[in-house]
Amino acid sequence: MTSEQFAVFSEFRRDFKEYCKKISDEFGSVLVPLQKTAAQKDTPDYPAETPVVYNTALDEITEQSLIRLIVIGDNPGKDEQLAKNRKYLVGQSGKIAAGFFQKNPQFNTDFRKNAIILNKTPVHTAKTKHLKFLAENGGEKIRQLLQESQRYMAQKTARLHIDLCHAASTEDEKPKIFLVGYSELKKNGIFTAYRDELKKNYGNSPEEWEKVLVFQHFSMNRFSIDLKEYMKNNGTQDMVQAAHDLGTLHKNEIF
Repeated sequence: MTSEQFAVFSEFRRDFKEYCKKISDEFGSVLVPLQKTAAQKDTPDYPAETPVVYNTALDEITEQSLIRLIVIGDNPGKDEQLAKNRKYLVGQSGKIAAGFFQKNPQFNTDFRKNAIILNKTPVHTAKTKHLKFLAENGGEKIRQLLQESQRYMAQKTARLHIDLCHAASTEDEKPKIFLVGYSELKKNGIFTAYRDELKKNYGNSPEEWEKVLVFQHFSMNRFSIDLKEYMKNNGTQDMVQAAHDLGTLHKNEIF
């Protein structure tokens, strides 16, 4: 990163860490029993250790890091919230994502070194759909927290992305956003607050908005299957260009 980029990132990281601590301190005691109850019907028992998860992998990023992507998942799951991890996309979906970039070197991306990994909310649930249970059973304060945390993440992520692009000295230093998992971004989905806030924050940044791409999630290999199908149907061999075109297509569907 340029020194200006690293200053931008460092400020984002500091603010995000403080935000996660603040809402964890305020809402953690209410969230944990809700998270456990939400998981009872369809999830094997697991230790609920971190109700609000700050991604500690961000602490490993230095000024020497080359950031090519900002990857945005849904929310921290079972593996991500474990005290020994507290990192995003370290479960099966993360392993699939890392494997994809390893198998496709044309993206010039090491998923664990060249990507800033974020979520649409730092509030943990074992499965994304359990957020609905939290919203419906946690009272007005929890419902508002889930909405507000999405708006916070969308606003801060957009600002980080735009400022990193502005602070780049070359085009290669301007990261793209891979927004993965779009079903809940649709009408009446869990993440509509995130969707609307993200779009609003790019209102004066059309060049950076072009670098925001939307995909199916890495889980169940949906990202790769969708991309391969798109390449087959469009007769293209250039995977990087196909990813850009497919991500733009899905973005236009959602936004």
